[in-house]
Amino acid sequence: MIVAFSISPTSGDETGGVSEAVAAAVRVVRESGLPHETNAMFTNIEGEWDEVMAVVKRAVDVVAEVSPRVGLVLKADIRPGWTDQMTAKVERLERALED
Repeated sequence: MIVAFSISPTSGDETGGVSEAVAAAVRVVRESGLPHETNAMFTNIEGEWDEVMAVVKRAVDVVAEVSPRVGLVLKADIRPGWTDQMTAKVERLERALED
């Protein structure tokens, strides 16, 4: 499965602010060892349901440590048996654009 998610703290602690809280969440994703990418709006992560959702939960938890309220937007592409789709989907799109 591929999950695209965005975490929004309502406020940051006085030392780091919102950017530091989001950076802590992205650090959790990067340390997970799962395929991932971060862009201006979302972080995408690919893996099995339980492992991906565990990473999302840990990312939310680190933001909750410095924010009294956390917003989470999550979109999932659940396709059992398929792997490496974060890159394969983009490759298929690029081939279609060449035609």
